[in-house]
Amino acid sequence: MTKKLLSSAAAICLASALPALACDAPIKVGVLHSLSGTMAISETTLKDTMEMLVEQQNAAGGVLDCELEAVEVDPASDWPL
Repeated sequence: MTKKLLSSAAAICLASALPALACDAPIKVGVLHSLSGTMAISETTLKDTMEMLVEQQNAAGGVLDCELEAVEVDPASDWPL
């Protein structure tokens, strides 16, 4: 009986905490594909695909009711970057 009471109390606490998980800012998604240099010819398409997927996910409600934001960085085909 005590275990049931504790699990019920835990469920109530979790349910009351869910509104606190609301988004204040978009979830940032790193997009690291070369848009210049030797790899640009193949990676530009990958960047475009990631942008499309982020748009589709946002149109479907985002993730946990938070919008996604693609943050693009061009390492310029420099492998250490």
